[in-house]
Amino acid sequence: MGFTNQTAATNFLLLGLSSDSELQPVMFGLFLSIYLVTMIGNLFIILAIISDSHLHTPMYFFISNLSLTDICTSTTTIPKMLVNIQEQNLSISFTGCLTQACFAMLFASLECCLLAAMAYDRYVAICYPLRYTVIMNQRLCSLLILFSVLSSTVNALLLSLTVLWLSFCKNVEIPHFFCEITQVIKAACSGTFINNILINIAGLTFGGITFAGIIFSYTEIVSTVFKIPSVQGRYKAFSTSGSHLSVVSLFYGTGLGVCISSAVTNSPRVTAVASVMYTVVTQMLNPFIYSLRNKDMKQALKKLMGRMTSFL
Repeated sequence: MGFTNQTAATNFLLLGLSSDSELQPVMFGLFLSIYLVTMIGNLFIILAIISDSHLHTPMYFFISNLSLTDICTSTTTIPKMLVNIQEQNLSISFTGCLTQACFAMLFASLECCLLAAMAYDRYVAICYPLRYTVIMNQRLCSLLILFSVLSSTVNALLLSLTVLWLSFCKNVEIPHFFCEITQVIKAACSGTFINNILINIAGLTFGGITFAGIIFSYTEIVSTVFKIPSVQGRYKAFSTSGSHLSVVSLFYGTGLGVCISSAVTNSPRVTAVASVMYTVVTQMLNPFIYSLRNKDMKQALKKLMGRMTSFL
């Protein structure tokens, strides 16, 4: 195989989840349905929160930002996959691949930060209820979102720009349905030691530290809840965090599954299939978790649907 630098490697090949031609129409229909459900579900969550003044609280402010992030995550990966299946063309330009990898990292990092911020919000609400409105003021919430966006952007740009140092072989094949940064780096023909170190640091920072913050928050929450004398009071305290805990378990659980599958198997295709849960299914399920387990959200969605039907 001949060597080429990053500017000459104009096309990468996204091998997708399966090379079976008979499965392509099924996969197209499946992922199109998932994408539409993800877009519509998260959009309804955002509109319901905006339209209902009772939901203008820090918790729902973070939920709306999480829904927006889920929309962006799905839009980064799924449409290109659908286009490739429809046109039966696996190629993607180097610029397009690097751009997709950058945005995928940005929104994955942002989701970690948002889940940590939401855990802190629940920690303050349950452990310090009398000071909740003072601590979780509009300024702090905005600063948490701003810090999350800026840190995620810097992380994504740093890891993406370091790929420009690498040289690639001709006919670069990526055994994934989108340009996942680790798979892009593995395809390089030059040394990737620095790239791998930076990826591990980023993973520890955005995955490890945020998850540790979430664990600390819920440890304090559980400790506080068990001090509540009444069973009804305990149930009410736990119910306010149930949806967030379900989303955290789904997001980090599927992420851990991808890490384990990549460690125990040498098949990149198996890892790609496992990553569908992490990068596609999670974003689709989040709106259902927040709507089905939250009475206020249910009422807001009913009001929104009523307004929409009255305009039709």
